[in-house]
Amino acid sequence: MSTAHKVRTPGDAVRWREQQRGPVVFTNGVFDLLHTGHVALLETARAEGAALVVGVNSDASVRRLAKGGPNRPVVPGTDRARVLAALACVDCVVLFDEDTPLALIERLRPDVLVKGADYTRAAIVGADQVEGWGGRVVRVPLVEGQSTTDLIARVRRGADS
Repeated sequence: MSTAHKVRTPGDAVRWREQQRGPVVFTNGVFDLLHTGHVALLETARAEGAALVVGVNSDASVRRLAKGGPNRPVVPGTDRARVLAALACVDCVVLFDEDTPLALIERLRPDVLVKGADYTRAAIVGADQVEGWGGRVVRVPLVEGQSTTDLIARVRRGADS
């Protein structure tokens, strides 16, 4: 069964969100080379509400932000979105081209905003807005030793041996 229908434009995601019953959770990131740390974050985020929306930085956004270095993303945004959509814990995936997900957060008005514990509360984009309309911000502990940058480095070391 295809899960491509879970990948939505921002406008379609807003219409989808309006139909949801119960708390909607939002998280975001690059999600280049999905690993167990990502899965743990997403499963924990989903447990915080009735539906989970994942904002994914577009390729152009990742390159502008230089997230993980000059050769990132490794996986194109549309592919990253499809892989995330295939996860049972993910209900909606939205690619965004801006440098931050703030505009998307303001349009979707999630009830819960989730980020990894490597982000301080002050560094979480959209935290003030979500709390301002009565929502919550949740910081999720990281899975030790799991990061895309480290994974890519391990692959490169293996390829260079």
